[in-house]
Amino acid sequence: MEGIPESIFACSIPVSDLSRSVDFYTGILGMQLLGETEGEAYIRRGSCRLILRVSDDVGVDTGVYLGVDSPFNTRRRLIDEDVEFVREPIHSPFGTYTSFLDPDGNVIHAIDQGAEFRI
Repeated sequence: MEGIPESIFACSIPVSDLSRSVDFYTGILGMQLLGETEGEAYIRRGSCRLILRVSDDVGVDTGVYLGVDSPFNTRRRLIDEDVEFVREPIHSPFGTYTSFLDPDGNVIHAIDQGAEFRI
């Protein structure tokens, strides 16, 4: 669509403890902290930008799919970090992905960024 940048994606994720979530997303997932305000933290990984927002409503499927080189390798690495997985790697039309929980029980997905769309 004309006038809308294609390379920026932003999503808000509800969290109960901002500091703990920033530690998870930056320390475990390797995202970059851009800044914080009262009740919110702004992080990014590539063109994906996330807003961690303090909320009482946590434990949701965020719909966030982070592109990774290999969902299988990512899963093994995150299991070593005691991250809980809710879905083994599976194939989808967009590529292979796996799903895990952040500290608040929000579901995050890791998808093969190099996969081609196939039905």
